[in-house]
Amino acid sequence: MMTMVTSSNKKLTILVINLFIIIHRIQYSSAILDPADFLALQSIRKSLEDLPGSDYLSSWDFTSDPCSFAGVFCSGERVVTLNLGDPRAGAPGISGVLDQAIGKLTNLTEFTVVPGRITGEIPATISELKNLRFFAISRNFLSGEIPATLGELTSLRTLDLSYNQLTGNIPWAVGSLPALTNVVISHNRLSGPLPAFTSQTLTRLDLKHNNLSGSIPPGFIPSSIQHLSLGLNRFTGSVEYLLPQLNRLNYLDLSMNRFTGPVPGCVFSFPITTLQLDRNLFSGPVQPFNEVSIQTVDLSHNMLYGEVSPLFSTVQNLYLNNNRFTGSVPNTLVDRLMDGNVQLLYLQHNFLTGVPIKPTEAIPVSSSLCLQYNCMVLPVQTPCPVEAGSQKTRPTTQCMQWKG
Repeated sequence: MMTMVTSSNKKLTILVINLFIIIHRIQYSSAILDPADFLALQSIRKSLEDLPGSDYLSSWDFTSDPCSFAGVFCSGERVVTLNLGDPRAGAPGISGVLDQAIGKLTNLTEFTVVPGRITGEIPATISELKNLRFFAISRNFLSGEIPATLGELTSLRTLDLSYNQLTGNIPWAVGSLPALTNVVISHNRLSGPLPAFTSQTLTRLDLKHNNLSGSIPPGFIPSSIQHLSLGLNRFTGSVEYLLPQLNRLNYLDLSMNRFTGPVPGCVFSFPITTLQLDRNLFSGPVQPFNEVSIQTVDLSHNMLYGEVSPLFSTVQNLYLNNNRFTGSVPNTLVDRLMDGNVQLLYLQHNFLTGVPIKPTEAIPVSSSLCLQYNCMVLPVQTPCPVEAGSQKTRPTTQCMQWKG
């Protein structure tokens, strides 16, 4: 009898031990979120609301595991990724402000906010996120200045603050970040000079549609850059020595600034599809090194002069209007236009004196040609953009005064 009882006790003891081990493993198989991260998420949640039609924040129920919240991703007991808002295209975003508690999520590597109505300033505590590699808050209503303390985020690779209402300068410390690959701060209200960007891995720099000014010295943009968009600012000075250093460019937009001096011939050899240098103060002759393979070249609204180079004959869309070009339009350019290979050729508002087109020739329906307001009688009448005006020929007095 005693043997049977002892055997039963042993089995019961083993069962209890095994049950304890199972419970222990279950408890620790999923780590409990760090209390600092838990409290930070609570503070962040209190400062945000769903916009009408959005239910993004409905999953943020703090009686459950925060690592299961929409947009929250954890590694162990720490939050490593925070994507605020429904990322689906066209989905309503969120409103509110960014709480300073964001700085408590010190293991964050990625922080994004989808387009919405986030207002207020960028929290200064962002600088505490030393592991942050991706920081993007685009198409919201952020205001104030970019914190200079962002320069402490030495692991940062992507910075996207586009389409907000940010003011002030781009901090020099941001330009000095060593790991940057993408900087997009377009469509804001930034002013002041361009800082020197020193990262040798930077491939995209988009600062379009701000109020930035001053010249850009050679070396301020690294040779690694592939996408450079500086249009719609107030930059000045020459790019004669800057652009030749940027021979990896596949996109270039310097339009609507106040750049001066010559257009370097090397830019026409860059592997780009569109060259936008229009509406500046560029001057001098335009001399590509070889046949230009860029699909669209816009040099309009500058002060360029000399004869039109026949090397532009391989361009599909060529805007040379509103300059000071003289002489006759090259035969090769006209031939390709008549063959339909040149789709658009705008030469209006120059000082050209001839074009080898017979009055009986018809311009292909697929091509657009504008020649008005030059120093010649137009051989053919073609539709021009409204901004070209109604005058067909430039006054003789102006043609006599301008000799190129």
